[in-house]
Amino acid sequence: MTTGKNYFVVGLGEVLWDMLPDGKQLGGAPANFAYMTSLLGDEGIVVSRVGSDALGRAAGRRLERLGLRASHLQLDRAYPTGTVKVRVDPAGQPTFEIAESVAWDFFEWTPEWRSLAERADAVCFGSLAQRCPQSRATIRQFLNALRPDATRVFDVNLRQSFYNAEVLSESAKLADIMKVNNEELPVMAKLLQIPFIYDESRAARWLRETFSLKLVCITRGANGSLLVSADDASEHPGYRVHVADTVGAGDAFNAALVYHYLRTASLSTLNEAANRMGSWVASQIGATPPRDEFYLEKVRSAVGAEEF
Repeated sequence: MTTGKNYFVVGLGEVLWDMLPDGKQLGGAPANFAYMTSLLGDEGIVVSRVGSDALGRAAGRRLERLGLRASHLQLDRAYPTGTVKVRVDPAGQPTFEIAESVAWDFFEWTPEWRSLAERADAVCFGSLAQRCPQSRATIRQFLNALRPDATRVFDVNLRQSFYNAEVLSESAKLADIMKVNNEELPVMAKLLQIPFIYDESRAARWLRETFSLKLVCITRGANGSLLVSADDASEHPGYRVHVADTVGAGDAFNAALVYHYLRTASLSTLNEAANRMGSWVASQIGATPPRDEFYLEKVRSAVGAEEF
């Protein structure tokens, strides 16, 4: 396993403010993913668009306080910075009300973004940021500009009505890795006419084969996850933690998964590390908790069960 190199990893998509009951927090999968990537030691880059307004300026300041560069955020003079009203139930599960016609709906394909794409070792993108045609087209241009050996990670995030079969299938075709949670899987199965709607393992294999994916990941919340590749599969039971909230836990899972995937680790190591990272974030308040080197080192040094 190669460990000496630091990788250039991009979170591409929506940057927004989560308006929580106790105040606002910077959110959106790309920022959460890039922050977790940077904690692990790779260079996490946020690629998105915010309004040239107070919330947009605050987003840039917040990224910099998190140790991330804000220089790759586009500024939109016509549309505001994205916001989401977040409600968290007693079990820590969030529900979202996402504002429409905001800056991240209007990505522009620029020479700067092309240069970023050409440098990237991995890019994580989702379905939500593709709800509007302009950003969808720009995301696809970004993915098509990547080097052939770069890793493309499609994180399925079905929010409100902001998805359809075309976005899901076209995104899967552009990806090397797909991650979907067990609540989203039946919805996606109906849209894509997956014949194994109630069998996660067979559904994962169908997705991998149909879209020529290298890896399919199905997350199961507190019950861990299933990873399926061309010649292997790995199940992890998850970690029991006291859940503060689950906001950002999936993005943390992605970051650890990508960290070890780039280092050619086994499926069981990917699963171990990703579940450790996701459970740690679920035990913390918010999606970008302060650095805790004790847990981070456990993620970096994770070894899968069959390797002991």
